[in-house]
Amino acid sequence: MMTDQRTLDWMLDSDPALRWQVERDVAHAPPETWRATRARVPDEGWGALLLSKQDADGQWAGGSYFPKGYFDSAERDEPGQPYVATTWALKDLREFGVPAKRLGDTPELIRRNSRWDYDDLPYWGGEVDVCINGFTLASGAWLDVDMTGLARWFRDHRLGDGGWNCEAEEGDSTRSSFHSTLNALVGILEYQRLTGDVSLDDARHGGEEYLLSRRLLFRASTGEVVGDFATRMVYPNRWHYTVLAALDHFRSAALHDGTPPDPRLSDAVEVVRAARQPDGTWRQGTPLAGRTWVDLDVSEGEPSRWLTLIGTRVLEWWDAG
Repeated sequence: MMTDQRTLDWMLDSDPALRWQVERDVAHAPPETWRATRARVPDEGWGALLLSKQDADGQWAGGSYFPKGYFDSAERDEPGQPYVATTWALKDLREFGVPAKRLGDTPELIRRNSRWDYDDLPYWGGEVDVCINGFTLASGAWLDVDMTGLARWFRDHRLGDGGWNCEAEEGDSTRSSFHSTLNALVGILEYQRLTGDVSLDDARHGGEEYLLSRRLLFRASTGEVVGDFATRMVYPNRWHYTVLAALDHFRSAALHDGTPPDPRLSDAVEVVRAARQPDGTWRQGTPLAGRTWVDLDVSEGEPSRWLTLIGTRVLEWWDAG
């Protein structure tokens, strides 16, 4: 699948955090080109802005997952949730490609100063929410924190059907969730990529099988689409499941494992292909409500550079396979 020059130029006209990925995954530029762009991320645009918002105690917005004082503020009654606290800042910076060394003593400051809203647990040990622990596992590995304890947590907390569910810890569900399972898988894969730890291979492959057995879209019980959320494409999707985000994970996992695309992804691929506009772009869905440090993408209905990057690399990987 070729991207025409006009669309490629439009994608490249972007923040370094996005541009280096376009150069690598769409333009297929030589490594020295996209690495030079990635090196600019901490000092320009979104990366520099987000780094500037860090508190002296190593956190962002004074809190771990929610900002300090959130539960006693009027913001709690607003739609969505804020995406400005430590977990979200680390996730964004990691995905932007910021080198861990640029965060200096942040891991130690967070160890000393950041506690989870749940039971005041220490930050790097994780808490009970699968999605939060997935983000934490990946960010800790990126910052060279020993995350072997939290890695074991994922093996111990898989459900009988192979995946994970945030509600299971409260005893509210015995079935896996598309949202929770994908967030666990993304965190585990990033942890493995950064550390080389193969002890989670069985857990990750089992979680992937849970989604594959449902072809990324369908309920096991009825065969119906699991929900409208699955086919809505939005960036950033934060913790929400979409078939595009899931396909991007399976692409990364296949490249990591050296395996071809699984044929059971075909239904999801066709959903993504059908959403591609004649000019080769994908349109932004309804952005998630909630306060952010920076707007990373466009308004609903506008062509999205991020979605176009992800959609293009997913289809190119699939079609090549």
